[in-house]
Amino acid sequence: MKQARIFLLLAVLIFTAAVWVRSTESTSIASASQAQKSQQPPQTVASSVERQLNTIEKLVMEAADAMPEDKFNFSPESLNIPGADYKGVRTFAGQVKHVATSNYFIWSPVTGDKLPTGIKDGNGPEDLKTKAEIMNFLKDSFALGHKATATLTAQNMLQIPENGKSTRLYLATFGVAHAYDHYGQMVEYLRMNGIVPPASRGKSD
Repeated sequence: MKQARIFLLLAVLIFTAAVWVRSTESTSIASASQAQKSQQPPQTVASSVERQLNTIEKLVMEAADAMPEDKFNFSPESLNIPGADYKGVRTFAGQVKHVATSNYFIWSPVTGDKLPTGIKDGNGPEDLKTKAEIMNFLKDSFALGHKATATLTAQNMLQIPENGKSTRLYLATFGVAHAYDHYGQMVEYLRMNGIVPPASRGKSD
């Protein structure tokens, strides 16, 4: 009987110790997680838009770079697909220049920057011909987007900037959305040339 009581007491002690250890581990994990969260900077209007802009910039830049120089002026009109109507659509280079040009039109009212020389409409400067020139134009346009994004705050996001017609927040979100629209078209142009878009490589189509 005495041995049974000792065994029962030991079992209770072991169970209590196990519960205490598990509770301590859980507290430590929770504390570590909380500490990690506290180390991260708080989310802001600027950081939220910046995250989206970083994503679409990467997609567009990689897609543009994936098209070979000798196919940069490709247009689906040249495929003569029966029943299709691609007459007059932008070339791949035209798509890239349009994204860049639109970035300037959309973001410049937020920053107050002047449009680059040669921009007259949505097609961009006519003197940009080579892939390298167009890629640099695209890269610089996204740089303006980052500059504009950094100025966004909870206080000014609903203000209409000077020389603008829409709020800063509308311009910021539209800038991201517009680039996504033309990224989709760039993807189709790549696939028409047997090129898998970089974002889709290594994934099942």
